[in-house]
Amino acid sequence: MLFSSTVVKAGKLIMNKHDPVSKAALRHGNWLAICDGSRALLIENQGDHVYPKLEMREAMNASNPLTHEQGSAKPGRAFSAIDGRRAAVEETDMHLQAEMKFIRNFADYLERKAHEKVISSIVLVAPARALGILREALGPATRRVLAGSLTRDYVRQPLYEIERHLMDLQLDQS
Repeated sequence: MLFSSTVVKAGKLIMNKHDPVSKAALRHGNWLAICDGSRALLIENQGDHVYPKLEMREAMNASNPLTHEQGSAKPGRAFSAIDGRRAAVEETDMHLQAEMKFIRNFADYLERKAHEKVISSIVLVAPARALGILREALGPATRRVLAGSLTRDYVRQPLYEIERHLMDLQLDQS
């Protein structure tokens, strides 16, 4: 989702300085929920927006083998009782279903933390598909503390790289 204050320059997404999402990402005490379909990180900023110090609080990994490793079979068939026609039925993507379940479980975990008042403000950071699933699965307590979201894939990067990317995002706003 592009916000009204978002600008795209030469294919690069740059958030406007008036956008509260980009400013919220580096506030002291703010939490970042970074995830994709197989890994999730819960990080707290112990620094500030000028000198962030991200500290890992939780890391979760899903054991999700590739679809072809989870089993395969001939495509299913559906038969019409009225005129005897046959049609192929799409095979279930077990890998995608497992990713969606992992993201929903992470949303439930965030809901518990928000309900327990462990998290007072949070920014979601995830690739577009995962972010859509995560937003849909958020509970009311998490929605109340949600400061914003970024469509980025930072889950496999070390903390110092995530800090650098978020600081670069702030510099692009100036």
